[in-house]
Amino acid sequence: MTISLPVLPLATPGQRYSCHGCGNCCRDFTVQLRPADAERIRLQEWESRIGSNPIVLFRGQEYLRQRPDGACIFLLDDGRCQIHAEFGFETKPVACQMFPYMLAPSETSSQMGVSFACQSVIENKGKHFNEQVPDALKIVLRGIPEVVRPARSAAISRSRRAESGELEVLKSRLVRWIQRDAPLHQRLDGLAWIAQTLSVAQLNKVRGSRFKELVDILFDALADELPLHPIGDPISRQIALFQGAIFARTEDPKPVAQGAPGRFLSTISQLRRSRSWRRGRGDTLIPSIGFGWPTSTTFDQVAQMKRLRESPQLVACEELISRWMRSSIEGGRIWGSGYYGWNAVDGLTAFVLSAATIGWLARLHAVASHAQAPTLANVQAAVGRIDRTAGRAVWLGGWSERMRLAYLVRDAGLRRLIVSQY
Repeated sequence: MTISLPVLPLATPGQRYSCHGCGNCCRDFTVQLRPADAERIRLQEWESRIGSNPIVLFRGQEYLRQRPDGACIFLLDDGRCQIHAEFGFETKPVACQMFPYMLAPSETSSQMGVSFACQSVIENKGKHFNEQVPDALKIVLRGIPEVVRPARSAAISRSRRAESGELEVLKSRLVRWIQRDAPLHQRLDGLAWIAQTLSVAQLNKVRGSRFKELVDILFDALADELPLHPIGDPISRQIALFQGAIFARTEDPKPVAQGAPGRFLSTISQLRRSRSWRRGRGDTLIPSIGFGWPTSTTFDQVAQMKRLRESPQLVACEELISRWMRSSIEGGRIWGSGYYGWNAVDGLTAFVLSAATIGWLARLHAVASHAQAPTLANVQAAVGRIDRTAGRAVWLGGWSERMRLAYLVRDAGLRRLIVSQY
Protein backbone atom coordinates (compact mmCIF):
# COMPACT_ATOMS: atom_id res chain seq x y z
CA MET A 1 0.00 0.00 0.00
CA THR A 2 1.31 3.46 -0.87
CA ILE A 3 0.88 6.80 0.84
CA SER A 4 -1.38 9.05 -1.21
CA LEU A 5 -0.80 12.16 0.87
CA PRO A 6 2.45 13.70 2.11
CA VAL A 7 2.72 13.72 5.90
CA LEU A 8 3.64 17.10 7.35
CA PRO A 9 5.79 16.99 10.51
CA LEU A 10 4.68 18.88 13.60
CA ALA A 11 5.91 22.44 13.27
CA THR A 12 6.06 23.18 17.02
CA PRO A 13 9.79 23.55 17.76
CA GLY A 14 11.19 21.71 20.73
CA GLN A 15 8.27 19.32 21.24
CA ARG A 16 9.67 15.99 22.43
CA TYR A 17 8.32 12.54 23.10
CA SER A 18 9.62 9.09 23.95
CA CYS A 19 7.68 6.43 25.82
CA HIS A 20 8.91 6.19 29.43
CA GLY A 21 6.66 3.30 30.41
CA CYS A 22 4.61 5.19 32.99
CA GLY A 23 1.49 3.20 32.05
CA ASN A 24 -0.79 6.24 32.44
CA CYS A 25 -2.27 5.70 28.98
CA CYS A 26 -3.41 2.25 30.17
CA ARG A 27 -5.25 3.69 33.17
CA ASP A 28 -8.58 5.49 32.96
CA PHE A 29 -8.39 5.57 29.13
CA THR A 30 -10.89 3.69 26.95
CA VAL A 31 -9.54 1.85 23.89
CA GLN A 32 -11.90 1.32 20.98
CA LEU A 33 -11.04 -1.70 18.82
CA ARG A 34 -10.99 -2.00 15.06
CA PRO A 35 -12.34 -5.28 13.66
CA ALA A 36 -8.79 -6.48 12.95
CA ASP A 37 -7.77 -5.63 16.53
CA ALA A 38 -10.65 -7.64 17.97
CA GLU A 39 -9.89 -10.61 15.70
CA ARG A 40 -6.21 -10.68 16.77
CA ILE A 41 -7.18 -10.61 20.44
CA ARG A 42 -9.65 -13.45 19.97
CA LEU A 43 -7.02 -15.54 18.19
CA GLN A 44 -4.70 -15.01 21.17
CA GLU A 45 -7.29 -16.93 23.27
CA TRP A 46 -7.20 -14.60 26.25
CA GLU A 47 -10.63 -15.53 27.58
CA SER A 48 -9.50 -19.03 28.54
CA ARG A 49 -6.34 -17.63 30.14
CA ILE A 50 -7.64 -14.69 32.17
CA GLY A 51 -11.10 -16.05 32.93
CA SER A 52 -13.17 -13.37 31.15
CA ASN A 53 -13.70 -11.97 27.68
CA PRO A 54 -11.24 -9.05 27.25
CA ILE A 55 -13.58 -7.42 24.73
CA VAL A 56 -16.79 -5.64 25.72
CA LEU A 57 -19.53 -4.26 23.48
CA PHE A 58 -20.36 -0.69 24.49
CA ARG A 59 -22.74 1.60 22.59
CA GLY A 60 -22.48 -0.58 19.51
CA GLN A 61 -18.65 -0.60 19.43
CA GLU A 62 -16.07 -3.05 20.71
CA TYR A 63 -13.63 -1.89 23.42
CA LEU A 64 -10.94 -3.39 25.58
CA ARG A 65 -12.47 -4.35 28.89
CA GLN A 66 -11.46 -2.30 31.92
CA ARG A 67 -11.17 -3.14 35.58
CA PRO A 68 -13.39 -1.37 38.12
CA ASP A 69 -10.64 1.21 38.74
CA GLY A 70 -10.53 2.07 35.02
CA ALA A 71 -7.27 0.28 34.22
CA CYS A 72 -6.99 -1.82 31.06
CA ILE A 73 -7.54 -5.52 31.65
CA PHE A 74 -4.09 -6.16 30.14
CA LEU A 75 -2.12 -3.72 32.34
CA LEU A 76 0.49 -5.63 34.36
CA ASP A 77 1.67 -4.63 37.83
CA ASP A 78 4.98 -3.36 36.43
CA GLY A 79 3.22 -0.99 34.00
CA ARG A 80 3.73 -3.14 30.91
CA CYS A 81 1.05 -4.34 28.49
CA GLN A 82 0.45 -8.09 28.70
CA ILE A 83 -0.32 -8.33 24.98
CA HIS A 84 2.93 -6.53 24.17
CA ALA A 85 4.91 -8.62 26.63
CA GLU A 86 3.69 -11.97 25.26
CA PHE A 87 3.00 -11.36 21.58
CA GLY A 88 4.93 -8.20 20.63
CA PHE A 89 4.25 -4.52 19.92
CA GLU A 90 2.59 -5.09 16.54
CA THR A 91 -0.12 -7.30 18.05
CA LYS A 92 -1.54 -4.57 20.30
CA PRO A 93 -4.63 -2.61 19.21
CA VAL A 94 -3.72 0.02 16.63
CA ALA A 95 -4.93 2.82 18.95
CA CYS A 96 -2.37 1.68 21.54
CA GLN A 97 0.40 1.42 18.95
CA MET A 98 -0.27 4.93 17.59
CA PHE A 99 -0.63 6.77 20.89
CA PRO A 100 0.27 9.65 21.25
CA TYR A 101 0.70 10.25 17.50
CA MET A 102 -2.25 11.74 15.63
CA LEU A 103 -2.84 12.45 11.93
CA ALA A 104 -5.35 14.91 10.45
CA PRO A 105 -5.77 14.52 6.66
CA SER A 106 -6.97 17.26 4.30
CA GLU A 107 -7.29 17.43 0.53
CA THR A 108 -3.57 17.88 -0.01
CA SER A 109 -1.67 16.56 3.01
CA SER A 110 -1.92 14.75 6.33
CA GLN A 111 -0.76 16.73 9.36
CA MET A 112 1.12 14.93 12.13
CA GLY A 113 0.06 15.90 15.64
CA VAL A 114 0.51 14.77 19.22
CA SER A 115 -1.82 14.15 22.17
CA PHE A 116 -1.06 15.81 25.50
CA ALA A 117 -2.85 12.97 27.26
CA CYS A 118 0.62 11.40 27.30
CA GLN A 119 2.69 12.30 30.36
CA SER A 120 5.96 12.26 28.40
CA VAL A 121 4.50 14.77 25.92
CA ILE A 122 3.30 16.99 28.76
CA GLU A 123 6.74 16.91 30.39
CA ASN A 124 8.47 17.29 26.99
CA LYS A 125 10.70 14.27 27.61
CA GLY A 126 12.60 12.17 25.08
CA LYS A 127 13.54 12.49 21.42
CA HIS A 128 12.44 15.34 19.21
CA PHE A 129 8.92 14.47 18.11
CA ASN A 130 9.59 14.58 14.37
CA GLU A 131 12.39 12.04 14.66
CA GLN A 132 9.64 9.49 15.30
CA VAL A 133 7.55 10.19 12.20
CA PRO A 134 8.91 7.18 10.21
CA ASP A 135 7.96 4.78 13.01
CA ALA A 136 4.49 6.30 13.25
CA LEU A 137 3.97 5.95 9.50
CA LYS A 138 4.76 2.23 9.66
CA ILE A 139 1.91 1.84 12.13
CA VAL A 140 -0.39 3.98 10.00
CA LEU A 141 0.18 1.98 6.83
CA ARG A 142 -0.36 -1.25 8.71
CA GLY A 143 -3.49 -0.32 10.62
CA ILE A 144 -5.16 3.00 9.68
CA PRO A 145 -4.30 3.87 6.06
CA GLU A 146 -7.34 6.15 5.73
CA VAL A 147 -5.53 8.95 7.58
CA VAL A 148 -3.09 9.37 4.69
CA ARG A 149 -5.83 9.47 2.07
CA PRO A 150 -7.38 12.74 0.88
CA ALA A 151 -10.13 14.17 3.08
CA ARG A 152 -12.25 17.26 2.76
CA SER A 153 -10.47 20.33 4.08
CA ALA A 154 -12.08 22.38 6.84
CA ALA A 155 -14.48 25.16 5.95
CA ILE A 156 -13.96 28.70 7.21
CA SER A 157 -17.44 28.94 8.71
CA ARG A 158 -20.70 27.00 8.61
CA SER A 159 -21.80 28.80 5.47
CA ARG A 160 -18.66 28.84 3.32
CA ARG A 161 -15.77 26.66 2.24
CA ALA A 162 -12.18 27.74 2.71
CA GLU A 163 -10.35 29.02 -0.33
CA SER A 164 -6.69 28.33 -1.07
CA GLY A 165 -4.38 29.61 1.66
CA GLU A 166 -7.08 30.99 3.98
CA LEU A 167 -6.73 28.37 6.69
CA GLU A 168 -2.94 28.77 6.66
CA VAL A 169 -3.35 32.53 7.06
CA LEU A 170 -5.55 32.06 10.12
CA LYS A 171 -3.31 29.35 11.58
CA SER A 172 -0.20 31.52 11.14
CA ARG A 173 -1.73 34.52 12.89
CA LEU A 174 -3.05 32.36 15.75
CA VAL A 175 0.42 30.91 16.35
CA ARG A 176 2.04 34.35 16.19
CA TRP A 177 -0.42 35.63 18.81
CA ILE A 178 0.25 32.66 21.09
CA GLN A 179 4.00 33.36 20.85
CA ARG A 180 3.63 37.00 21.94
CA ASP A 181 5.67 38.21 24.89
CA ALA A 182 2.61 38.88 27.03
CA PRO A 183 0.94 37.26 30.06
CA LEU A 184 -0.97 34.10 29.18
CA HIS A 185 -4.30 35.45 30.39
CA GLN A 186 -4.00 38.34 27.93
CA ARG A 187 -3.15 36.02 25.04
CA LEU A 188 -6.09 33.77 25.86
CA ASP A 189 -8.38 36.77 26.17
CA GLY A 190 -7.22 37.80 22.71
CA LEU A 191 -8.04 34.38 21.26
CA ALA A 192 -11.52 34.59 22.82
CA TRP A 193 -12.02 38.05 21.30
CA ILE A 194 -10.95 36.79 17.85
CA ALA A 195 -13.24 33.75 18.10
CA GLN A 196 -16.21 35.89 19.12
CA THR A 197 -15.55 38.47 16.39
CA LEU A 198 -15.23 35.88 13.62
CA SER A 199 -18.36 34.09 14.88
CA VAL A 200 -20.52 37.14 14.17
CA ALA A 201 -18.65 38.39 11.08
CA GLN A 202 -20.25 38.12 7.63
CA LEU A 203 -17.50 36.07 6.01
CA ASN A 204 -19.32 35.05 2.82
CA LYS A 205 -18.23 38.22 1.06
CA VAL A 206 -14.71 38.25 2.52
CA ARG A 207 -12.56 35.90 0.47
CA GLY A 208 -8.95 35.39 -0.60
CA SER A 209 -6.86 38.51 -0.15
CA ARG A 210 -9.75 40.27 1.58
CA PHE A 211 -9.93 37.49 4.16
CA LYS A 212 -6.19 37.82 4.81
CA GLU A 213 -6.63 41.57 5.16
CA LEU A 214 -9.45 41.09 7.68
CA VAL A 215 -7.44 38.60 9.76
CA ASP A 216 -4.39 40.90 9.73
CA ILE A 217 -6.48 43.89 10.82
CA LEU A 218 -8.06 41.97 13.68
CA PHE A 219 -4.79 40.61 15.03
CA ASP A 220 -2.82 43.83 14.50
CA ALA A 221 -5.41 45.78 16.48
CA LEU A 222 -5.86 43.16 19.16
CA ALA A 223 -3.30 44.33 21.73
CA ASP A 224 -4.69 47.88 21.66
CA GLU A 225 -8.32 46.84 21.36
CA LEU A 226 -8.65 44.52 24.37
CA PRO A 227 -8.07 47.19 27.07
CA LEU A 228 -10.84 49.28 25.48
CA HIS A 229 -13.35 46.49 26.06
CA PRO A 230 -13.07 45.47 29.73
CA ILE A 231 -15.40 42.73 30.87
CA GLY A 232 -17.02 41.61 34.10
CA ASP A 233 -17.59 38.24 35.72
CA PRO A 234 -19.57 35.53 33.94
CA ILE A 235 -23.33 35.67 34.48
CA SER A 236 -25.18 32.70 35.95
CA ARG A 237 -26.31 31.32 32.57
CA GLN A 238 -22.74 31.45 31.25
CA ILE A 239 -21.48 29.65 34.36
CA ALA A 240 -24.09 26.90 33.94
CA LEU A 241 -23.13 26.41 30.30
CA PHE A 242 -19.44 26.43 31.23
CA GLN A 243 -19.99 23.69 33.79
CA GLY A 244 -21.80 21.72 31.13
CA ALA A 245 -18.77 22.20 28.89
CA ILE A 246 -16.46 20.95 31.65
CA PHE A 247 -18.57 17.81 31.97
CA ALA A 248 -18.54 17.24 28.19
CA ARG A 249 -14.75 17.60 28.09
CA THR A 250 -14.09 15.22 30.98
CA GLU A 251 -16.84 12.64 30.50
CA ASP A 252 -15.42 9.23 29.61
CA PRO A 253 -17.98 6.39 29.89
CA LYS A 254 -16.32 3.14 30.92
CA PRO A 255 -16.74 -0.37 29.51
CA VAL A 256 -15.92 -1.80 32.94
CA ALA A 257 -15.09 -5.32 34.03
CA GLN A 258 -18.64 -6.39 34.83
CA GLY A 259 -19.96 -5.27 31.47
CA ALA A 260 -21.49 -2.03 30.27
CA PRO A 261 -25.11 -0.87 30.20
CA GLY A 262 -26.98 -0.73 26.92
CA ARG A 263 -26.93 2.35 24.72
CA PHE A 264 -30.23 3.74 26.07
CA LEU A 265 -29.42 3.35 29.78
CA SER A 266 -25.89 4.61 29.23
CA THR A 267 -27.14 7.72 27.44
CA ILE A 268 -29.75 8.44 30.14
CA SER A 269 -27.06 8.12 32.81
CA GLN A 270 -24.84 10.52 30.91
CA LEU A 271 -27.64 13.08 30.60
CA ARG A 272 -28.26 12.88 34.35
CA ARG A 273 -24.59 13.50 35.12
CA SER A 274 -24.58 16.42 32.70
CA ARG A 275 -27.57 17.97 34.51
CA SER A 276 -25.79 17.56 37.86
CA TRP A 277 -22.82 19.48 36.48
CA ARG A 278 -24.91 22.31 35.01
CA ARG A 279 -26.85 22.78 38.26
CA GLY A 280 -23.84 22.58 40.57
CA ARG A 281 -23.53 25.57 42.89
CA GLY A 282 -22.06 26.60 46.22
CA ASP A 283 -21.40 23.71 48.56
CA THR A 284 -22.59 21.09 46.02
CA LEU A 285 -20.00 18.35 45.61
CA ILE A 286 -18.41 18.23 42.17
CA PRO A 287 -19.31 14.92 40.45
CA SER A 288 -16.47 12.45 39.96
CA ILE A 289 -14.21 13.14 36.96
CA GLY A 290 -12.15 9.98 37.02
CA PHE A 291 -9.21 8.10 38.47
CA GLY A 292 -6.90 10.34 40.51
CA TRP A 293 -9.33 13.29 40.65
CA PRO A 294 -10.99 14.62 43.82
CA THR A 295 -14.34 13.25 44.95
CA SER A 296 -15.13 15.53 47.89
CA THR A 297 -14.58 19.05 46.54
CA THR A 298 -17.31 21.68 46.18
CA PHE A 299 -17.91 24.23 43.45
CA ASP A 300 -17.38 27.01 46.01
CA GLN A 301 -13.92 25.68 46.90
CA VAL A 302 -12.85 25.87 43.25
CA ALA A 303 -14.31 29.35 42.88
CA GLN A 304 -12.27 30.49 45.90
CA MET A 305 -9.01 29.02 44.60
CA LYS A 306 -6.57 31.57 43.18
CA ARG A 307 -6.32 31.93 39.41
CA LEU A 308 -3.37 30.71 37.40
CA ARG A 309 -1.75 34.15 37.18
CA GLU A 310 -1.03 33.84 40.91
CA SER A 311 0.79 30.50 40.57
CA PRO A 312 4.25 30.24 42.19
CA GLN A 313 5.27 28.30 39.04
CA LEU A 314 3.66 30.67 36.57
CA VAL A 315 6.42 30.57 33.94
CA ALA A 316 6.40 26.76 33.73
CA CYS A 317 2.59 26.66 33.70
CA GLU A 318 2.38 29.23 30.91
CA GLU A 319 5.01 27.34 28.88
CA LEU A 320 3.00 24.13 29.06
CA ILE A 321 -0.33 25.69 28.10
CA SER A 322 1.29 27.70 25.30
CA ARG A 323 2.94 24.54 23.96
CA TRP A 324 -0.37 22.68 24.14
CA MET A 325 -2.12 25.48 22.24
CA ARG A 326 0.52 25.74 19.56
CA SER A 327 0.82 21.97 19.09
CA SER A 328 -2.96 21.64 18.83
CA ILE A 329 -3.21 24.36 16.18
CA GLU A 330 -0.19 23.28 14.16
CA GLY A 331 -1.13 19.61 14.53
CA GLY A 332 -4.49 20.18 12.82
CA ARG A 333 -6.44 19.31 15.94
CA ILE A 334 -8.81 22.26 16.33
CA TRP A 335 -10.78 22.07 13.07
CA GLY A 336 -11.30 19.86 10.05
CA SER A 337 -10.67 16.11 10.21
CA GLY A 338 -8.73 16.58 13.46
CA TYR A 339 -11.83 17.93 15.24
CA TYR A 340 -15.10 16.31 14.13
CA GLY A 341 -14.91 17.87 10.65
CA TRP A 342 -15.70 21.28 12.11
CA ASN A 343 -15.14 24.60 10.38
CA ALA A 344 -12.36 26.91 11.52
CA VAL A 345 -14.49 29.49 13.35
CA ASP A 346 -16.47 26.95 15.38
CA GLY A 347 -13.33 24.90 16.01
CA LEU A 348 -11.45 27.93 17.32
CA THR A 349 -14.38 28.82 19.59
CA ALA A 350 -14.46 25.29 21.02
CA PHE A 351 -10.69 25.41 21.48
CA VAL A 352 -10.88 28.60 23.55
CA LEU A 353 -13.60 27.02 25.68
CA SER A 354 -11.31 24.04 26.25
CA ALA A 355 -8.56 26.42 27.37
CA ALA A 356 -10.97 27.93 29.91
CA THR A 357 -11.76 24.41 31.09
CA ILE A 358 -8.05 23.73 31.65
CA GLY A 359 -7.93 26.75 33.97
CA TRP A 360 -10.89 25.47 35.98
CA LEU A 361 -9.58 21.90 36.18
CA ALA A 362 -6.17 23.15 37.34
CA ARG A 363 -7.89 25.05 40.16
CA LEU A 364 -9.93 21.94 41.07
CA HIS A 365 -6.77 19.85 41.19
CA ALA A 366 -5.06 22.53 43.29
CA VAL A 367 -7.86 22.42 45.87
CA ALA A 368 -7.51 18.66 46.17
CA SER A 369 -3.72 18.89 46.55
CA HIS A 370 -4.08 21.58 49.25
CA ALA A 371 -2.10 24.12 47.22
CA GLN A 372 -2.50 27.85 47.81
CA ALA A 373 -2.56 28.47 44.04
CA PRO A 374 -2.36 26.18 40.97
CA THR A 375 1.06 24.58 40.45
CA LEU A 376 2.66 22.95 37.41
CA ALA A 377 1.49 19.51 38.56
CA ASN A 378 -2.10 20.80 38.69
CA VAL A 379 -1.87 22.26 35.19
CA GLN A 380 -0.30 19.06 33.86
CA ALA A 381 -3.24 17.07 35.22
CA ALA A 382 -5.71 19.53 33.65
CA VAL A 383 -4.09 19.54 30.19
CA GLY A 384 -3.82 15.76 30.20
CA ARG A 385 -7.48 15.38 31.12
CA ILE A 386 -8.66 17.73 28.37
CA ASP A 387 -6.65 15.95 25.69
CA ARG A 388 -8.07 12.56 26.69
CA THR A 389 -11.36 13.47 25.03
CA ALA A 390 -10.31 16.02 22.37
CA GLY A 391 -11.46 14.63 19.04
CA ARG A 392 -12.61 11.35 20.66
CA ALA A 393 -15.87 12.24 22.41
CA VAL A 394 -18.66 12.15 19.84
CA TRP A 395 -20.92 14.43 21.92
CA LEU A 396 -18.37 17.24 21.60
CA GLY A 397 -18.98 17.22 17.86
CA GLY A 398 -22.76 17.35 18.19
CA TRP A 399 -25.57 19.88 18.26
CA SER A 400 -25.52 20.48 22.03
CA GLU A 401 -21.92 21.71 21.89
CA ARG A 402 -22.72 23.96 18.92
CA MET A 403 -25.67 25.48 20.81
CA ARG A 404 -23.48 26.04 23.88
CA LEU A 405 -20.85 27.83 21.79
CA ALA A 406 -23.47 29.91 19.97
CA TYR A 407 -24.67 31.27 23.32
CA LEU A 408 -21.22 31.83 24.80
CA VAL A 409 -20.01 34.02 21.94
CA ARG A 410 -22.72 36.49 22.94
CA ASP A 411 -22.17 39.15 25.57
CA ALA A 412 -18.42 38.35 25.71
CA GLY A 413 -19.17 34.99 27.30
CA LEU A 414 -15.93 33.36 26.15
CA ARG A 415 -13.85 36.30 27.35
CA ARG A 416 -15.61 36.34 30.72
CA LEU A 417 -14.88 32.65 31.24
CA ILE A 418 -11.22 32.92 30.23
CA VAL A 419 -10.54 35.87 32.50
CA SER A 420 -12.41 34.27 35.40
CA GLN A 421 -10.12 31.21 35.26
CA TYR A 422 -6.77 32.80 34.40
